[in-house]
Amino acid sequence: MNVDRLVFRIAGLFVLASLLLSQLHSVYWLWFTAFVGINMFQASFTGFCPMAILLKRVGIETGCAFK
Repeated sequence: MNVDRLVFRIAGLFVLASLLLSQLHSVYWLWFTAFVGINMFQASFTGFCPMAILLKRVGIETGCAFK
């Protein structure tokens, strides 16, 4: 498992969890979904991803996307 795959896995989990919470708790959880989407969009251009940086510091092997 490398950083690239974990970033996608964690982002997908965050999106699904916030969608579930928006249905069960409050519609304002959709703002978290928007935050995750915007962050993924900007990371595709800049290569800057806070989750990737955190995973690298923990010692997870980097992939080709977030070196």
